[in-house]
Amino acid sequence: MTGNGPRETEHRRRTFVGFGFGPIQAGLFLFEAFRSGSFGHLVAAEVAPDIVDAVRRARRRFSVNIAHPDRIEREEIAGVEIEDPSSRSDQDRLLAAIAEAEEIATAVPSVEFYASPSPGSIHRLLARGLRRKAATQGHTAIVYAAENHNHAAEILEARVLEEVPENEKERVSRRVRFLNTVIGKMSGVVSDPVAIQRQGLAPVTPGSQCAFLVEAFNHILISRIRFPAGGAPPFQRGITVFEEKDDLLPFEEAKLYGHNSTHALAAYLGAMRGVQRIADLRRYPDILSFLRSAFIQESGEALVRKHGGQDRLFTHEGYRQYADDLLARMVNPFLNDIASRGWGAIRSENSAGTTGLWEPSEWRCSRESARPAMHLAPRLRWLCSIVILLRIISRWQTRWTHCGKWPLRINWKKRPSSG
Repeated sequence: MTGNGPRETEHRRRTFVGFGFGPIQAGLFLFEAFRSGSFGHLVAAEVAPDIVDAVRRARRRFSVNIAHPDRIEREEIAGVEIEDPSSRSDQDRLLAAIAEAEEIATAVPSVEFYASPSPGSIHRLLARGLRRKAATQGHTAIVYAAENHNHAAEILEARVLEEVPENEKERVSRRVRFLNTVIGKMSGVVSDPVAIQRQGLAPVTPGSQCAFLVEAFNHILISRIRFPAGGAPPFQRGITVFEEKDDLLPFEEAKLYGHNSTHALAAYLGAMRGVQRIADLRRYPDILSFLRSAFIQESGEALVRKHGGQDRLFTHEGYRQYADDLLARMVNPFLNDIASRGWGAIRSENSAGTTGLWEPSEWRCSRESARPAMHLAPRLRWLCSIVILLRIISRWQTRWTHCGKWPLRINWKKRPSSG
């Protein structure tokens, strides 16, 4: 393990609580909390009983696989208490953990999963735990909202405060800050046994048919933490690798219109060429050149004009470096990014299937549980995403055809197998 895990210091009993147990919660928040050495109490809330049972059978341990540019690094995270919010006894332990926690993270499929009629809903558990924290004058806390939404923190805060009596809202609000996040860390769940064996991946728990695979990148941006001035020392994060920003929206737009759009476009073009993995696009310099130009000249030009002067990212040179770094990471052969996942990712992020609490974590391996229900509004959003990308392709087809460089008119057939 690259870090020391919980250590005997004045922070020995510092508590972290995470809602959801997919690759971002496990491979980012719990992993960074563990290796920071600042936490002695790690808690995860997960609604799938089989996942809870598996981690408990593994003696509160699980594994993640870190994809570096040149290798896979297998890491074990130990000492994680995992609780099922549908269980009354588990709820009691979760409430106690929230009341003592200084850092909390939600990493569920979308903001729609914050609230449900269940007593074990995220917003109700947070409200009850934070009320207890306020009543006992517990530690101030921050809540990272890791869902892919520009205003996830504001939505979560509103849902939580709806469950707090009016005469307690001010007291609760003084003890917590909800933070938006920009998480450009690519991750996934590998369930193909051949791929797991070929890459030598550690399963989530012994005997599991799935493995968490996340990239080593951990430059995560969060909202600036601002508690009221009143003589108390500034809030000190235990997870110190994250970077605070006064205004997160420009960076959220860079991730959405730069990173996410280009990643999806790479998947679509790869699928059209018959490519199975995004990493295989390295054999197609025409597509990579097209992706880079679309990345820089489509989103880059607009965002530099809109946000220029706020950060070095929003300069022409800064954005070119951002694009080149991301494209290199996207084609990392150790990340095992499947081209067809580009279509599924949009569907998954916009789907609203629910179990009554929140969607079970992504590492459930059955095909049935991996396909959430599609409803009308999410389908429309998915189709709109396709239309936008097709408009980009159409615009660039016109430009590149004149130059003889349009990558999709050269060869639509799969390349002959080298084997």
